[in-house]
Amino acid sequence: MKWNKMLALFIISLLFIMPIQAFADMAEGDVIVTLGENLSEEQKNMLLAEMKAPKDATIITVSNEEEHKYLGNYISKALIGTRAISSSAVTIAKQGSGLEVETKNINWVTDEMYINALITAGVKDAKIYITAPANVSGTAALTGIIKAYEISAEKTIPEEVKQAANEEMVETAKLGDSVGNENAAALIAKIKEEIAKNSPETDAELRTIIENAAKELGITLTEQEILSLIDLFNKLKELDIDWNQVGEQLNQAKDKISKYLESEEGQGFLESLKRFFVSVIDAVKAFFS
Repeated sequence: MKWNKMLALFIISLLFIMPIQAFADMAEGDVIVTLGENLSEEQKNMLLAEMKAPKDATIITVSNEEEHKYLGNYISKALIGTRAISSSAVTIAKQGSGLEVETKNINWVTDEMYINALITAGVKDAKIYITAPANVSGTAALTGIIKAYEISAEKTIPEEVKQAANEEMVETAKLGDSVGNENAAALIAKIKEEIAKNSPETDAELRTIIENAAKELGITLTEQEILSLIDLFNKLKELDIDWNQVGEQLNQAKDKISKYLESEEGQGFLESLKRFFVSVIDAVKAFFS
């Protein structure tokens, strides 16, 4: 009887130790998959196949309760809904490689918005694929990605930082509705860059940074949008965020774009884009001739 008790205790202890060891051993190329809790088995299998998730991938779930916890203060409960379905695959990348994001069936939050928000949360060095069985806003996916990063890095991200990252993502998406998604993401990144260089001490200094960044990018902001951005960045300034790291991560993101455009693949893309516009112009000329 005593031996059976000892054996049972040993097995129970392994149940606690083994997952910790698995997470601690995560290395470049390892994959963590986050699945919405309310996906059907068929949908789960479909998304796992789409993500090309390896059999040994670590799988975690994201609940609708977690969605409401991190998004409930920024968007309506109706928009969050009652089902968690957004999913993601997070592949551990080489140290110093930065973030790469690709999305499918995400129709509100852009790749750049995810990158901005993840940089705020301190997430780095990962290739991230975000998807859903059908078109969704994509706001819930950030919760799963941060959860996955905490597991892979064995690092707990403070709750207030998670909240700030989600708020930033939502505010950027809202701004995108009026100035365009690309403009909104570029503006947030530009403001972060300037704060990383020289942190503003007052609202007036922060307003100047925001207005100058908008002007440089050719973006016209309403007074309410400026005030919302001042409020957002004041919250970010109060958090324990490594702004030097933020600046480095943003530079890495820009470097990747530059290297792609300079590459053979990137040049091919630009050439095909050029041919497309030439063909459009020729078609217009032919129509009026």
